Amino acid sequence: MSKILVIDDERSIRNTLKDILEYEKYEVDLAEDGKKGLEMVKHTEYDIILCDIKMPGLDGIEVLEQLNTQAVDSPVVMISGHGNIDTAVESIKKGAYDFIEKPLDLNRLLITIRNAMDKSTLVNETKILKKKVSKKFEIIGDSPAIKKVIEMADRVAPTDARVLITGSNGTGKELVARRIHDQSGRASGPFVEVNCAAIPSELIESELFGHEKGSFTSAVKQRKGKFEQANGGTLFLDEIGDMSLSAQAKVLRALQENVISRVGGDKHINVDVRVVAATNKNISEEIEKGQFREDLYHRLSVILIHVPSLNERLEDIPLLATHFVDVICGEYGMPEKSVAKDAIDELQKINWTGNIREFRNVIERLIILCDKQITGEDVQKFAAPLK
Repeated sequence: MSKILVIDDERSIRNTLKDILEYEKYEVDLAEDGKKGLEMVKHTEYDIILCDIKMPGLDGIEVLEQLNTQAVDSPVVMISGHGNIDTAVESIKKGAYDFIEKPLDLNRLLITIRNAMDKSTLVNETKILKKKVSKKFEIIGDSPAIKKVIEMADRVAPTDARVLITGSNGTGKELVARRIHDQSGRASGPFVEVNCAAIPSELIESELFGHEKGSFTSAVKQRKGKFEQANGGTLFLDEIGDMSLSAQAKVLRALQENVISRVGGDKHINVDVRVVAATNKNISEEIEKGQFREDLYHRLSVILIHVPSLNERLEDIPLLATHFVDVICGEYGMPEKSVAKDAIDELQKINWTGNIREFRNVIERLIILCDKQITGEDVQKFAAPLK
């Protein structure tokens, strides 16, 4: 049942609102002045707050300001019998959801409350989604190897320096790139990812730089590329070691001049993008083979961060297991399971060739197939890696 707080110094209005709203199946609390209302908000979370403007002591505007200071997310609907346009505008400017004049129009009040409820629901859902997203991209571990990576990422994040992240498949290179973006001054801008290995060489240039209508057979309309989409933010070039040499040349020019041209076009487009790249290949060997441009490597590798394999940080397995159990059980809506000490010991004996990606899959398998506690015997039975 949704909870509503009514703050009004007139007893008759408080009681009338309580009767009406309880009839509409809302749970209602009453406060006779602003001070009492603020105290109640500290101890109870309300879906909506209805607040009178003219009250002895703290008036409604002051209550609204203090609610903002306390970072209360509940929508606030201001009520006044002395309403004018200036008062309404001031209320909205200070963060009120809406302003209603006395005598109250019952239909308008109920519609306003329903709309405010929708907003409150969206705010809560957004919070939950943000928590899920932040958990999904969190770097888990306190081993010296992973602490070094986190420290380096946090140190370079506030700058605009280009970063090249190296490491085997599944080690979490994307998480490092996202951490750099989230800790940077570009955090409010887009984070655009391009998997260079997944895009055919003949399409990579169009993907990165966009194309003009008619520039090739299937180009039926103009399209912005990833560089333009990432303007003001971060472009993450994953598996850049698999990029074609012709695309490498264009990327080099874009990094040198902060200017791109769409495929089939001659217009120069300025872009403001921070590039973070990642690869699982040995770039020095690729340069020797003539498959990667040395000048591009030097442009990308202002900062080098190497992400260790899971086998190099086995002491992080207890934390990783707890984290993935929490995340996966939450995704499946299952009661959380525990991981026995002997299960951790068995997990630490495995050769994790697929790194964190393989480890997560194994934990998911164990959650699905095991009882309330995952045991060492379960790990031996269900966690066999590829031979």
